[in-house]
Amino acid sequence: MTETAELIDNDFLRQFELKVDNDMAVIEYSLQERKIFLTKMIIPDVMKSDSFEKEFLAMVFDNIKERNISVVPTSPEIAKFVRSNRKYKRMLPVGIRI
Repeated sequence: MTETAELIDNDFLRQFELKVDNDMAVIEYSLQERKIFLTKMIIPDVMKSDSFEKEFLAMVFDNIKERNISVVPTSPEIAKFVRSNRKYKRMLPVGIRI
């Protein structure tokens, strides 16, 4: 589902956007110093599935990793994703445990 979709970082609205057909999934964020706080994930019902959610989050985390900044997941769904993916735990700031 996400193979042809392009991840967009809408810095004006402070959110990552992934549009598939006529629907758009969003992860809202707040950027402070060298940390990005992922605050809310909104996925339309027609797109909701575990595999889509994981692919979307992986795209967002890979994008953030390229920028070499730390991630602070404040949303329960995003924190759960980090817990289940060891490679993204290294992106957490020093002292933050999930």
